[in-house]
Amino acid sequence: MTDGYDDDALRTRLRESDPARSLPPADTDRVARLLRETMHTDEQIPGAQPAPRPAAPREAGARDRSPLTWVVAAAAVVLIAGAALFGVLRHDETATVPSAGPSVAARQSTTELSAPQPEAYRARCMVPSAATLSRQTLAFDGTVRSIGSGSVTLAPTHFYAGDPTDLVTVRAPGSELPALVSAVKFEQGGRYLVSATDGTVSICGLSAPWSADLAGLYHRAFEAG
Repeated sequence: MTDGYDDDALRTRLRESDPARSLPPADTDRVARLLRETMHTDEQIPGAQPAPRPAAPREAGARDRSPLTWVVAAAAVVLIAGAALFGVLRHDETATVPSAGPSVAARQSTTELSAPQPEAYRARCMVPSAATLSRQTLAFDGTVRSIGSGSVTLAPTHFYAGDPTDLVTVRAPGSELPALVSAVKFEQGGRYLVSATDGTVSICGLSAPWSADLAGLYHRAFEAG
């Protein structure tokens, strides 16, 4: 009896916690020899002081120990070896993991729009109405982020219609962009209400700098009722 457990109970507890319980039983003579060799490895190191060999009665006592003692020793050896192997594997995994590239979540989605045809700037415009505006397939509230030689890029803050994206870019041939900028009065950092249909920006007051009156028109066209 040991600390309230008999040998059978202790064997059962060891067997349940043994990570190598699926392996065949270790040879007790070989385990004893490995333990003796491990304790006397300093004899193989040049200049090392040889460890005193245990007295004959102690060796005899080791041979007389019960199989349970050798089971405990074998379990300790397996646990130490498993910890060392786990450390090596973890080191290899860390060394071979490639550096992560740019996150997909960090990429910004963009809606591409085009400027109207040149004749649209010369056409007579009707007074903007909620009925006309409601026929637009895209409408949003956004701020001009940049104006380039061939495009205007806006960062939307609210979509009234269409699929939301992080950015909206309006592209036009060089000859048409000044007309678009003039028609909508795009300015760097300015806030705008922009609508489009079939991928083309609507003008004639349907796309213009933000104002309370135009915001109310957008609300009635897309959100009222």
